[in-house]
Amino acid sequence: MAWIGEIFSSFFTDFSETIHRLVASFRWYDALDILVVALLVYYCIKLFRQTRAIHLLRGVFFIVIVYLIVNALNMSTMSFLFNRLFNNIVIVAILLFQPEFRHAIESFGRRRDLKRFALFFRDSSMQREVSQNAISSIVMACMNMSENRIGALIVLEDKTPLEEIIATGSEIDAKVSVPLLENIFYPKSPLHDGAMIIRDARVCAAGCILPLTENDISRELGTRHRAAVGMSEASDAMVLVVSEETGAVSIAKNGRLLRNLTSGQLLEHLNDFMLPKEEEKKAKASRRKHHEQES
Repeated sequence: MAWIGEIFSSFFTDFSETIHRLVASFRWYDALDILVVALLVYYCIKLFRQTRAIHLLRGVFFIVIVYLIVNALNMSTMSFLFNRLFNNIVIVAILLFQPEFRHAIESFGRRRDLKRFALFFRDSSMQREVSQNAISSIVMACMNMSENRIGALIVLEDKTPLEEIIATGSEIDAKVSVPLLENIFYPKSPLHDGAMIIRDARVCAAGCILPLTENDISRELGTRHRAAVGMSEASDAMVLVVSEETGAVSIAKNGRLLRNLTSGQLLEHLNDFMLPKEEEKKAKASRRKHHEQES
């Protein structure tokens, strides 16, 4: 049994010496180098997930598997063809992924992650004010459209990216305001039939097409409600619906539909969804204090 102890002792000695050498030779810009590579890999994976490039990657993976089988079986003709293909792999990759590369370069400066990175350094009170103004505008616009029987469909994006949905409509990138929301959903507006996407308290796009739910819902509900439930099933977004027939305001979240909301209930749900958790607690405490004073 002594030889087992010697093996473990030798292993841990070599391991500790290797770690010591790595720490001794480590430079601060090595960490920066690793961080940059990790970020590049992360954004590449994110890009592939948001586009159809993931299907091409599956095809490339299948080709690699076939290539390994061909080499194992010594199939000379197929090996020759595969070698010619892999010798020009860079050109092949550019041709295959040209739309994705172009999309990434064009939209990199407009990506929400960069905006959120900038928001990280923004004063928290300013962020809170922007979110609260957006919430107030959404509530007021929904109540106005409810009173006037104007149909509306508003998607509040959360963590799940909605790039494919945004691509089906018209990009806007504007501050949330009551006149803007009401004008977009005005019956004679060219974008009124589609959905509006709100991202980071800004109107990101309008006239977007949402997936319809395949589950059974009440027959008295129309296409807007089916689209709202379908979108909430396919993502973590919250979807607001104003019925054109009844004027009722509803919310779809996680495949569930909450109907006939009052302005106060709508405000409560939006605060819970759009405000940071600590701000949510402060808002609830403020409302509770206000109610106590009134009573």
